Amino acid sequence: MKNFLVTGGAGFIGSHVVEYLLKEGNRVVVLDNFHDFYDYQVKLRNIGDAVGFHLIPKSDSKDSDILSFAKEIKTESFELIYGDIRDQELLEILFKKENFDMVIHLAALAGVRPSIDNPLEYESVNVKGTMVLWEICKKYKVNKFICASSSSVYGNNKKTPFKETDIVDFAISPYAATKKSTEVLGHVYHKLYDIDMLQLRFFTVYGPRQRPDLAIHKFTHLIDNGKEIPFYGDGDTARDYTYIEDIIDGISKSIIYLIDHDNVYEVINLGESEVVSLIEMIATIEYFLDKKAEINRLPMQPGDVLITNADITKAKEMLAYNPKTTFKQGIEKFIDWYKEHTQI
Repeated sequence: MKNFLVTGGAGFIGSHVVEYLLKEGNRVVVLDNFHDFYDYQVKLRNIGDAVGFHLIPKSDSKDSDILSFAKEIKTESFELIYGDIRDQELLEILFKKENFDMVIHLAALAGVRPSIDNPLEYESVNVKGTMVLWEICKKYKVNKFICASSSSVYGNNKKTPFKETDIVDFAISPYAATKKSTEVLGHVYHKLYDIDMLQLRFFTVYGPRQRPDLAIHKFTHLIDNGKEIPFYGDGDTARDYTYIEDIIDGISKSIIYLIDHDNVYEVINLGESEVVSLIEMIATIEYFLDKKAEINRLPMQPGDVLITNADITKAKEMLAYNPKTTFKQGIEKFIDWYKEHTQI
């Protein structure tokens, strides 16, 4: 049994990581600040589903709900901490108490467009917050660290598919720049303080528990309710959509790799390596919902990239990563889940 700290563990990807780790017989501590980026009740449902606890409190107080929920679900193998990765005092208490074997760092302010409106907050959370974690890891000799990066670091890369050795110095959003920054700073902490690290560049993850603001979830909800969907550009933009089960496969194999190897610093793409256009994405949702979308055509938004496409050769060779879910299979699974969770 290993002892893991999962930051952002009540989020979309994080809750699936927690579920996997607990099923493997590990102890998991989640640190999450339940940021108001979206409804905290969604995150409570996420982590509740992950640990098999479905009684979600509802009062007039966010803090009261989260704290009472954390108390209810605490076990010998799981604990939820309501707090911020920038809170050095909290982290000191936590790392003194726990003997963590590994940190899986998924906490971040996400979203390209919101980062343009709030760049300083994104820098504070995504860069400073990550550095605070590394400083604590350095102090308490926790030297195994997985960090969530993003395909957004590639910007409007002219060469596809995107390879880890491509130059990524031309970010087009503050969010992307923060992720590139933490990759560079992560190498510093590896070289100076022997923190073994994998930086995982996720490519447009979707599936059950997906954030409600992300395109697939948002479009599904709008189409299902007969409302217009925002359609940016001419529909030729395309994404390498990666189903959550495949991402968890990549993360699980990353954990094993880090445990088994020393002196590690690697940046690795985790994608599906298949590209789906905006038009095809909407058509697939329409098919499985059996409803037509109402389109609101809009110009391309600042910070949006034209295409993402992962070269996953390195992940296959190093981790034996092997994504198996086609886009149609993934959308069908997501919509099955959505129909059971229409209140989210």
